[in-house]
Amino acid sequence: MIYIYLQTNNLRMMHVIFGISITLCTLIVMECLSWFIHKYLFHGPLWFLHKSHHEKSHSFLEWNDLFALLFAALSLYLMYLDRKHFGYRFFIGFGITLYGIIYFVIHDWFVHRRFKTFKSNNTYLQMVRKAHKIHHKNQRKEKGKAFGLLFVKKSLVK
Repeated sequence: MIYIYLQTNNLRMMHVIFGISITLCTLIVMECLSWFIHKYLFHGPLWFLHKSHHEKSHSFLEWNDLFALLFAALSLYLMYLDRKHFGYRFFIGFGITLYGIIYFVIHDWFVHRRFKTFKSNNTYLQMVRKAHKIHHKNQRKEKGKAFGLLFVKKSLVK
């Protein structure tokens, strides 16, 4: 009886570790994938939607926000598929959701100040802001720099 109890607890702990690992890996993959998508798709064939983000906004929403809805739909779909078993698809979806929340808070709230309530003197966040300002110096599709969000090259912002 004790053996079964310990075995069940070990399986639960392994499942928790599995979920956390998949979620963290997904966060890292999402940052790398976001860099690639931003550089080669948003500043490529999807520029017609993304350019609204590089222009002076006249409303709260911009065409570029459709990308957030697309990723949100993907993450919700993956979590829905595995809602009963909490398998790898659920945790990938959860990781995409967490990345979306982090992206919203840092990019939309802190860097672009869509809401005026979040300020910080944190060195890392200031580097993120500066790198993103460098990215937005170029208003065109070509010759952009700093396509990522969370991974910032120190050499770029010095």
